[in-house]
Amino acid sequence: MRLPFMSKMENIRNFCIIAHIDHGKSTLADRLLEFTKTISSRDMQAQVLDDMDLERERGITIKSHAIQMNFAYKGQQYVLNLIDTPGHVDFSYEVSRSIAACEGALLLVDSTQGIQAQTISNLYLALDNDLTVIPVLNKVDMPNAMIEEVKDQMVEIIGCRREEILLASGKTGQGVNEVLEAIIERIAAPKGDPEAPLQALIFDSVFNIFRGIVAYYKVVNGTIKKGDLVKFVSTETEYIAEEVGVQRLAYEPRKEVGAGDVGYIISGIKAAKEVRVGDTITNVANPCKEGIQGFKEVKPMVFAGIYPIDTDDYEELRGAMGKLQLNDAALVYEPESTAALGFGFRCGFLGMLHLEIIQERLDREFNMNVITTVPNVSYKAYDTKGEMLIINNPSDMPDPTMLDHVEEPYIQANIITKTEFVGSIMSLCIEKRGFIKNQHYLTTDRVEMVFEMPLAEIVFDFYDRLKSISKGYASFDYTPIDYRSSELVKLDIILNGELVDALAALIHRDHAQEFGRKICEKLKELIPRQQFQIAIQAAIGAKIIARENISAIRKDVTAKCYGGDISRKRKLLEKQKKGKKRMKQVGNVEIPQSAFMAVLKL
Repeated sequence: MRLPFMSKMENIRNFCIIAHIDHGKSTLADRLLEFTKTISSRDMQAQVLDDMDLERERGITIKSHAIQMNFAYKGQQYVLNLIDTPGHVDFSYEVSRSIAACEGALLLVDSTQGIQAQTISNLYLALDNDLTVIPVLNKVDMPNAMIEEVKDQMVEIIGCRREEILLASGKTGQGVNEVLEAIIERIAAPKGDPEAPLQALIFDSVFNIFRGIVAYYKVVNGTIKKGDLVKFVSTETEYIAEEVGVQRLAYEPRKEVGAGDVGYIISGIKAAKEVRVGDTITNVANPCKEGIQGFKEVKPMVFAGIYPIDTDDYEELRGAMGKLQLNDAALVYEPESTAALGFGFRCGFLGMLHLEIIQERLDREFNMNVITTVPNVSYKAYDTKGEMLIINNPSDMPDPTMLDHVEEPYIQANIITKTEFVGSIMSLCIEKRGFIKNQHYLTTDRVEMVFEMPLAEIVFDFYDRLKSISKGYASFDYTPIDYRSSELVKLDIILNGELVDALAALIHRDHAQEFGRKICEKLKELIPRQQFQIAIQAAIGAKIIARENISAIRKDVTAKCYGGDISRKRKLLEKQKKGKKRMKQVGNVEIPQSAFMAVLKL
């Protein structure tokens, strides 16, 4: 058994890997673990840090993963704390938290694709936090690698020298030793005072079914020891540190974790709300004066209601949401109820992929069958008295007679693409009510386009359409800018004379009729026929803008009436008509879940 190596602060390096989606972060992390012999060849598998089934299936990283490695260089032992980060724009909050625990970053660029939108946005995140950036050109073993062109792009955008760029291949292991040496040579050791009162920044946490909540932290000052009585500054709760240690492939307990190091703490915490990402851990006996400034509060972009299919599962769903939030600090939720779906939660997500992943995780990890309502963004409504209301749910919208105007959030969208797709991308953005602000040629055949457009327009199918128009070449990143006045209306869906509040949507007046017609047609296909006729209507206020009818199931009541006078048949038909009328008054139209899902996909 290898003895734990007690690290001196000047021999610690904390770094993360940042890149656009699919540029090979997880593969390079695998090679680093292999070269430092952190993982034996028997345990080696592709994407070893991606431990969620979902991450493996989709080939994307959803969670940041911290792991410690040892590396001998020039006769000295170094401790390297690596944090592998996601590349998709919807998980950029994970990246910002990982960056807060590091002094340096490997900026990875795929030599076959060049610099893309998320590369630039992650680079700015790293520079804002004063990180040392090491540019690495990955996948140099590929036959279609454009090494010199991509080096030119990197020099221009990052502002580094050509000789600083490292060439590597996560697949073959080429250049990995040079990367490890550069981490030790270029990234500064963490600064901090081991003798000062304890200050440790929590950057992640997970729920362990046997041991409660495990919090991951970076010790900024002081030392955290096993058996210490520690306090979480913002929640003001105190716990005994039952186990502290560092995270390798499994947890590795230690007697203490010193300043500059990254570790974990287990203290038997059961309540999810008592551990907050961005909080500070300190010692009760010798507390620090103030907490470390954590990260920016996360701002959700897309809101949707999540409801249990069976209303008795509400409490279970509440528990599941709490555990998910521990693992994913970007998820925001609060209780709400609707007439159609009962009790559930109003949730805020960073984007549509984030929403999809949360839905999938609820199903897989907690066996929760849920219905998700139509996603929408947050609006500001001003009434005639000049008061402002925040509208996260279409049903909160005030009466049109009381409404002065509505403002919707706008974003700045950065799209990097090949020059041949500029025209089609422009027409897509204009169709989505966007307008171009800037166009900048990065190289002769790569262009960066900057648009301003409403956030609501990119919530649904924008990203998918952008990818198909550009044959997968366009990369997309966005930042919120401000709220602007807009012609928004509330579109209600009326079923058999009853409002279905779960299907209501806020939409621009120009698109309302087309959207209403699509929903009515879709519901007509999916709602089962009843003994009576069902009217499906889309309305803005009192004005019906689209309608479809689901015809009744016919029962031939005159079948037994053969021969004889017409009045006998008419009598039976009148009787049936009365019955159908009464049935329509008391009849209840159930919307199957497939109909909800299909409307969401519109």
